[in-house]
Amino acid sequence: MSAFFIISKILDFLIEPLVWLVTLLVLAFLSKHPKRKRNLLLTTIILLFVFSNSFLLDEAMRAWELPATKISDIPGTYDAGIVLSGMVTYDNSLDRIQFNRRNDRLMQAIILYKMKKIKKIFFSGGSGSLIYTYLKESEMVKKFLVEIGIPPEDIIIENKSNNTYENAIFTKEILQRDFPNGRFLLFTSAFHMRRAVACFKKVGMEVTPYGTDRYSGPRKYYPDHLLLPNARTLFDWNSLLHEIVGFGIYKIMGYA
Repeated sequence: MSAFFIISKILDFLIEPLVWLVTLLVLAFLSKHPKRKRNLLLTTIILLFVFSNSFLLDEAMRAWELPATKISDIPGTYDAGIVLSGMVTYDNSLDRIQFNRRNDRLMQAIILYKMKKIKKIFFSGGSGSLIYTYLKESEMVKKFLVEIGIPPEDIIIENKSNNTYENAIFTKEILQRDFPNGRFLLFTSAFHMRRAVACFKKVGMEVTPYGTDRYSGPRKYYPDHLLLPNARTLFDWNSLLHEIVGFGIYKIMGYA
């Protein structure tokens, strides 16, 4: 397990808006100066409104996410659809995998496979856990795909990658060997696509983006969406901040 992987997990925690809010509240509680305490509490309230406001999140995501692609705009057939990991956890007590919101990456790939827009489903991803490193996401997903009727010969996996840059490196090794002049469609979340495309371009692999599970859609001007706090939005801001910070770090490291 690389130091970069461990540091990225720590950074995930530090950039969570909820961590910032709790830290500000603790500092306000400990402060002995009335003016400083008031300013800290006011800052907390303002940030809580910003990070729990669904409309503001939508607008931020709209500025960050790459444009989506209509199925009707996909030219011809691609040799493989590359699906990036980050959608599966394993429930040991039930002996089954569980999917999160990002499983739209896989669902969209299955749809296009059934429509014969892609010939193979390529799943890239090892373990995203610091503890359960033996659980390989790609292997769990392949088992799932076979169980729902997709022929094993149409499923290709790599199980060594722990981050987006490694996704690109290990995917290129396999696909450019097996499909030297192939065309590839890349499936990942729309908010993650900017970094993913940059990584594949960095390693010299041409891919066509197909963004999934978008946050930004038609603008909604409903009163609850505009004004009422939403606890889920706090978590979703973390996804966006993670991508912005991650993209910057990848640029510095030369990964994107």
